[in-house]
Amino acid sequence: MKEIIFLENELCWSGIVCDGINMPYDKNTSFIIDLCSHKTNNQVNPVLISNKGRYIWCPDGMNLEFDYGIIRISSEGSIFEGIAGNSLKTAFRFVKRNFFMDDNRIPNKELILNPQYNTWIELMYDQSENKILEYAKTLLNNGMPTGVIMIDDNWQEDYGVWQFSAKRFSNPKNMVAELHKLGFKVMLWICPFISPDSFTFRELKKKNYLIKDSDKNIKIVEWWNGYSAVLDFTNPDAAKWFQGNLDYLQSEYNIDGFKFDAGDGEYYSNDDITFRKVTPNEQTELYVEIGEKYDLNEYRACWKSAGRAIVQRLADKHHTWDENGMGAVIPNAIAQSLAGYRFICPDMIGGGEYQSFLNSKEIDEQLFVRYAQCSSMMPMMQFSASPFRLLSDQNAKFCREAALIHKKYGEMIFENIKVCILNFDPVIAPICYYYPDECNSEEKGFMLNFNVLVVPITEKNKFECDIYLPTGKWQDSNGNIFNGGRFIRIETPLDYLPIFFKKQIIR
Repeated sequence: MKEIIFLENELCWSGIVCDGINMPYDKNTSFIIDLCSHKTNNQVNPVLISNKGRYIWCPDGMNLEFDYGIIRISSEGSIFEGIAGNSLKTAFRFVKRNFFMDDNRIPNKELILNPQYNTWIELMYDQSENKILEYAKTLLNNGMPTGVIMIDDNWQEDYGVWQFSAKRFSNPKNMVAELHKLGFKVMLWICPFISPDSFTFRELKKKNYLIKDSDKNIKIVEWWNGYSAVLDFTNPDAAKWFQGNLDYLQSEYNIDGFKFDAGDGEYYSNDDITFRKVTPNEQTELYVEIGEKYDLNEYRACWKSAGRAIVQRLADKHHTWDENGMGAVIPNAIAQSLAGYRFICPDMIGGGEYQSFLNSKEIDEQLFVRYAQCSSMMPMMQFSASPFRLLSDQNAKFCREAALIHKKYGEMIFENIKVCILNFDPVIAPICYYYPDECNSEEKGFMLNFNVLVVPITEKNKFECDIYLPTGKWQDSNGNIFNGGRFIRIETPLDYLPIFFKKQIIR
């Protein structure tokens, strides 16, 4: 066990994305987490960095305990700990160069330039040919830009039977062709589970492609859709079988990519009987390696996969303003970026928890608009619930404007990603990353490189806001010029997203 003491004014960020809402940690933090067996529902990298240049890296996972000014680290493997420079930037660049995987590839540009549209909340388990086409046409009829359509769960015959349901899809090839004609790329939802009452299950059981429990029986796990067997990705033939299904969908139906759901560490255990002995964390890694072969992809649960060319969605958010919903989007996205995961999707706009959208009377229209604005300047933005069904005409218009903001700045965001890759920087960051002498607890928003500051409004009825601008001259999206190094007060009506562009570089 290593024990280190917080330095004066030290702030720390861990690689636990879902805990971003509690970051940065400081000497007043009391917090314990087990990263030896990753059980969170989002990305994790076994790293800790601070604004004083401190870093900790434990490739085999670690237990972290914050105890009011003391950090205790224990790991069954190696612990790499040291100080690289004297800032968050120097610490991040050091661990990025020395510990994170990095192949410098970028997922399909279309995922970044234009919005994504997931069919989940609108259709849930009622995915069908006619309703998907109607969803796409409704978007265009209401002035939304084209982008990527993600067809979510229940397009398939069964879990593991990766064929379009004949009951709901009369001509899936023509459906995909029509979506392409309308200007959309098409992705399909996928998972590593196999329904135990399917013919596929019996086939894969004979081939020894499924994980077994400690009693040598096929392991059946409970997940959000019931009970299923789990593919053993340590078996090269099982991985080849899975990929073969995806390749068939691409060749037969011209599918462009896949949303890889599940794969969470909680569905695996150390006593699993597999083709090759691995940890639950490594099973999660192997699942990611499959999806990396497709340039249109999306993941939610990842272990030590920073630097790969994969889209990483934040875990489902509630339709609330608090730390379970809107309040977590920016801090968790910053944590995700500082953990090395570049290609950030901040969950479905309005929140991905579908129960909130079953009754339109419970929709907070202001929250929906602010969520769309918050997503618009991140690497990706993803709609699911339709603003044109749920919101007033005026508020739906504000959501459309947010989508057009993303399209307007899409090339800039894409170029920023390339620059950050080149410079070993996170794609979004807190102000203190680029301005280490200007850390304060009241700073809001996030930075795209050193010269773009975005300050989405994340509080209800917040129509006036105090914003800290770093040193230099800044111009907002309306053309107003401000001197930085100070707080400014601005009006923030519901149709306004504060974006500031640096006009002067301080040398």
